[in-house]
Amino acid sequence: MAGKLTDFNPVSRITIGAVGPPGQRVFLFQASQNSAASTITLKLEKEQARVLASSTIELLEELDKKYPKPQSRLDLPLSSDLMLTEPMEPQFIVGQIGLGYDHEEDMVVLVVQEAQFEEVPGDDEPITARFWATRSQMRAFSNHALEVVQQGRPICPLCDSPIDPDGHFCPKTNGYESVKWF
Repeated sequence: MAGKLTDFNPVSRITIGAVGPPGQRVFLFQASQNSAASTITLKLEKEQARVLASSTIELLEELDKKYPKPQSRLDLPLSSDLMLTEPMEPQFIVGQIGLGYDHEEDMVVLVVQEAQFEEVPGDDEPITARFWATRSQMRAFSNHALEVVQQGRPICPLCDSPIDPDGHFCPKTNGYESVKWF
């Protein structure tokens, strides 16, 4: 059976946010089309958010070189458009993510697919959602997503693991000291 396909062409709003305290945050992707009634919320991992934001920035830099386009202040989304809104209950957990570009429409296309954790014979195909957004929307989306990711726990410079507020045991110190962030 084919999986369900959801299209937001074009999005009126697209963002990533996090809820909860650092170390226990849940990362959410949200997009809307025309109204709050057509809003989708998806759960993703912090690293997925970081890689998506970085990859989007790289794609936009390539597009700006290949297809230069002046950026207008009118194209920029409002900062309120980058905040999470209800509904906050994720419809699915993001597995695969892809980025593309529709040259004819001058739109960035983001494709996400539902994570499949178990292969069950006869089970439905994963849900796929596609989001068309302007370069300005995606630039604001990426910058905001990187800010959200950086608001979490600091990373240990020795082992690249997150440091809790009371420090963490760093394997690189061979158990001789606890690393704290100052």
